[in-house]
Amino acid sequence: MTDSDTNNALRSIPSMDGLLNAAWAREFSGCLGRKAVKKIIAEALDGLKRDIRRGAQFDLPVDELAPLRAENLLRARAARTLKPVINATGVVVHTNLGRAPLADEAIRAVHEIAGAYNTLEYSPEKGGREGRNAHVEWSLCQITGAEAALAVNNNAAAVLLALSALAAGREVIVSCGELVEIGDSFRIPEILSFSGAKMIAVGCTNVTRISDYRNAITENTALLLKVHPSNYRIAGFVKSASREELAELAASRNLVFMEDLGSGLLCRFDAAFANREQPVRDCLKAGSGIVTFSGDKLLGGPQIGVIAGSKDLLDRMKRHQLLRALRVDKMTLAAFEATLRMYLSGRQGEIPVIRMIELDKPSLLKKARVLCRMLQDTASLETGDFAVSVVETADAVGGGAYPTDLLPGYGVAIRAPSGSAEKLALGLRTARVPVIPGIRDDCVILHVRALLSGDERLIAASFAEAAQALTKR
Repeated sequence: MTDSDTNNALRSIPSMDGLLNAAWAREFSGCLGRKAVKKIIAEALDGLKRDIRRGAQFDLPVDELAPLRAENLLRARAARTLKPVINATGVVVHTNLGRAPLADEAIRAVHEIAGAYNTLEYSPEKGGREGRNAHVEWSLCQITGAEAALAVNNNAAAVLLALSALAAGREVIVSCGELVEIGDSFRIPEILSFSGAKMIAVGCTNVTRISDYRNAITENTALLLKVHPSNYRIAGFVKSASREELAELAASRNLVFMEDLGSGLLCRFDAAFANREQPVRDCLKAGSGIVTFSGDKLLGGPQIGVIAGSKDLLDRMKRHQLLRALRVDKMTLAAFEATLRMYLSGRQGEIPVIRMIELDKPSLLKKARVLCRMLQDTASLETGDFAVSVVETADAVGGGAYPTDLLPGYGVAIRAPSGSAEKLALGLRTARVPVIPGIRDDCVILHVRALLSGDERLIAASFAEAAQALTKR
């Protein structure tokens, strides 16, 4: 492209006033505001000008391409980015997809509280202020057997608060094999450092004995810390000190024994490997002074972090200045209180996470066959030869729990006529109702374990949308 061509192309870009007054632009002004619309159009035009100056070739004339680019960028900016998706990955507690879906009862509680004034920090009986933790502490103590409990905004916050309140300026002894990284750069050594505690790592990666802890205790030791391995396991020659041994040692030296359990399991569920994960009650019964855990993993509630255990220790945390920065909002508390009430009434089987984990193969096969028939009917209406069939799958609990244990299940495999699973998967992920599938052997795999009620029809609609786009190429 010559300099003259470049200048002509730049001059053919419509004016800002012309674009702003177009019907499609006025439509977006209603939801974004005229000032924001003008800024977004300018952003689109700047991108187009850069492309022109570098000599890019276009399928459309510049005067037609400019409003098209502006409208597309406005549409993208106006769309919500946090939106529901269908989890067809087979991972029940999927961190990237929001972890645990709430039970209907918890959703109703959030809806009721979100749109009204409420008793977040108010006691009608007292006619004055009441701490927000009171909404969940009694239920937590009943379920876990703890003397006291405290809710903060996630488990990382729970660990940080506990260490800051109980061990700042003093030593915390932890096994080398438990210096884990969990999720997005949450590392135990960094959390210990940030809390003001001094980490004393003992033992080896695969073997840490109770004598290693005993020999490391000094006058400045405040706490013995046991950390759940979360998303990894070491196999072979492995040995670690039990919580009973650590509890006994801590008690004999007047130290705190703290366990970061992570997963938030409150009751055992029907799975062959369930005994490998200890419920919070069992940890406290075995002698853990305090236990920290998540609310949106195996517990099946909203994102929350809980500290449960000794009243004396919890009182120190409740007085700590850091607590205000980590406190939980009204909607999270509403969802958590409702979820805990389901445990108290013995209805935890209605919580989606627990129900999904406990689904047996016959039930999953039935779900897969229903979905398969719906997709076969959809495929027959589309151009192109889509092969749709029921297949066995290996599902996962997720959320750092049982990382080496798979749940046998079923799903639906779709082989696209182009042979490209990636293109079909992209079409499903970007459909009006996004469907997040797996891919195996050049087939899109739709696992049925984590599907919610009504998801099958939504998947069929998204498949039709993706199939049409794929066969038109």
